[in-house]
Amino acid sequence: MAAVDVVIHRIYTDDRWMTAAECKGLTHLFFPPPAERPQARDRREASAKAVCQSCHVNGQCREYARTHHEYGFWGGESEDERHAAGFRLIAPIGVRARNAS
Repeated sequence: MAAVDVVIHRIYTDDRWMTAAECKGLTHLFFPPPAERPQARDRREASAKAVCQSCHVNGQCREYARTHHEYGFWGGESEDERHAAGFRLIAPIGVRARNAS
């Protein structure tokens, strides 16, 4: 036995639904660029929401983001909307970090 044993424990998640998502190739709509202004964020998220509305894996996507504490726009929800629904990010940033209790 080695002096240091490395144990890797991977939790399996069924993410096959991602291959059928309407957002493939549209990363720029779902994750903000650095120093994004609030007005630009509103426009970007409105475009992302429109894509999500036509996606048939929308519910699975939303649940994945809530369960895995994801950043960005997932399943028709922004980080702020998930936060307001009681799903906290592991390391809150921005306004949420200042208001986290």
